[in-house]
Amino acid sequence: MKLVSALLFLLCVHPCLADSLYVNTTIYTVNPDLPQAHALYVVDGKIAFVGSEEQARAQASNETEVIDLHGRTMIPGFIEGHGHIMGLGLSKLNLDLMHVANYEDLVEKVAVAVDSAEKGEWITGRGWHQSKWVPQPGEMIKGFQTHTRLSEVSPDNPVYLVHASGHAGFVNAKAMEIAGITKETEFSGDGEIIRDDKGEATGVLNEIAQSLVRKHVPPPSQAQRERALTLAMQELAENGVTSFQDAGSLRADVELYKQFLHEKKLTSRLWVMLSGRDYPHLLSSFGTSNPHFLSSWFKKGPEIDLGDGRLTIRAIKLVADGALGSRGAWLLEPYLDRPGHVGLPTMSIEAMSDISHQAYQHGFQIGIHAIGDRANREVLNIFDRLFDGKDRGVRFRIEHAQHIAESDIPRFARLGVIASVQGIHMSSDRLWAIDRLGIERIKEGAYVWRKLVDSGAIMMNGTDAPVEPVNPIASFYSLVTRQTLKGEPEGGFEPEQKLSREEALISYTLAAAYGAFEEDQKGSLEVGKWADFTVLDRDIMKVPDAELLQTAVLMTVVGGEVIFEKPRLEKLIGKKE
Repeated sequence: MKLVSALLFLLCVHPCLADSLYVNTTIYTVNPDLPQAHALYVVDGKIAFVGSEEQARAQASNETEVIDLHGRTMIPGFIEGHGHIMGLGLSKLNLDLMHVANYEDLVEKVAVAVDSAEKGEWITGRGWHQSKWVPQPGEMIKGFQTHTRLSEVSPDNPVYLVHASGHAGFVNAKAMEIAGITKETEFSGDGEIIRDDKGEATGVLNEIAQSLVRKHVPPPSQAQRERALTLAMQELAENGVTSFQDAGSLRADVELYKQFLHEKKLTSRLWVMLSGRDYPHLLSSFGTSNPHFLSSWFKKGPEIDLGDGRLTIRAIKLVADGALGSRGAWLLEPYLDRPGHVGLPTMSIEAMSDISHQAYQHGFQIGIHAIGDRANREVLNIFDRLFDGKDRGVRFRIEHAQHIAESDIPRFARLGVIASVQGIHMSSDRLWAIDRLGIERIKEGAYVWRKLVDSGAIMMNGTDAPVEPVNPIASFYSLVTRQTLKGEPEGGFEPEQKLSREEALISYTLAAAYGAFEEDQKGSLEVGKWADFTVLDRDIMKVPDAELLQTAVLMTVVGGEVIFEKPRLEKLIGKKE
């Protein structure tokens, strides 16, 4: 008998898990045939039963681990529909500027970093957003601050600070000196060196112009990258995220994911879009050294469900335009707060069309970042031409789909294009987005979730971490309240675009799984699917709106394995009664 047990252990790809029975809980299954249940039985990492506690106990064995959740709420594990896993981890190793209140606050953080740095060492960080600062800087050029104060506190250390959106960078004089940026420097790529009326660079580099400085910043070491991915996995577990859809990985990233998979360190599941930045057409813009990256992937095809579904590589990520915050989103009409400026396309239509066609031929999905209404229209046009105006079932995606011309909204459903939105962007951006677009364009096509869902489009949700914190509850709250995280305004912005709580939960679970061709494996709590679920301290389907943001994750389970648990959560472990 002992020999048989030993052999069974050795046959397990992952450590064999004890059967687990979760009882005394309210379960929102996201399964229309059984919307609610009170017990869930897990065998070999998958759901063996979901329903009443009495029936579940009848199926359990004497060796089953019984976990009493004391009336807490269980939902399918959150699926982050669009984020940047290495960016999330690396943000933990550099200056976190997401919560700086104003320019002086940013300068103070840099000054502290300089005090502990070696002379000449780079100071890097991410997360600043000038439109959120109170008060605004006294000197603003084209809607951005200037480097003067930054250069004063760091005369000998080059500084490179990435905008929250990732679509702009802010550097000091030392960094510009190293990069050779002068009054005479010209940039012919899809970007802009912001200059004052005398032609002097202000320190702000929009879109691909960041490459002028970025190529001089020492890349993180292998040890730092491993630490970053470890921290990111920890962050996902603590926030109840059981699957993460990574929007744009490079060769070194993929190699690291496979290393972590082999070492059994991928606690949350990872679904990967390969970055189109390595495509040959874009080499001169990005300075990449991997001209055959996508070509090699096209030859060998997607890699699906590696390590019992822990890692899948099956999509390509492209970027059509910039961000609204940096005025890089590509618009049909000029920005209200920068007359004559319509933003920037960051790839040619020809390159996006070419890659989309090749992806289709080789079995890859395409996800194209499009924020402005012009960018969304051009991407829809590409998909329309590729599929002759028909839904071919390939589930191509538009990442963000933030501002859409009203006439283009129905095209998502007609073409089968998935709208991969981030509800939290509305909460964070709406206060200043109206200055960019004006009320008419805001109401017509910005953050129009209700219009998309009612048109029949599949809409999924995420956070765009590290652009925003990876907390799913905040993005869920945004979808159902249309308010800032401070609860403003009463009733929400454009309240007619709110989603119901059921729709919001679907967008973060089953719809996100559908967006990755994984709806048969995850996204709802049904027999045969992976036992990926999250336990919350309150019922997010019933509590008042004002209480939603107080919700805490108590437990995160992936494939039946508990990857996070609050120390206070009591567990009742025992024999079958």
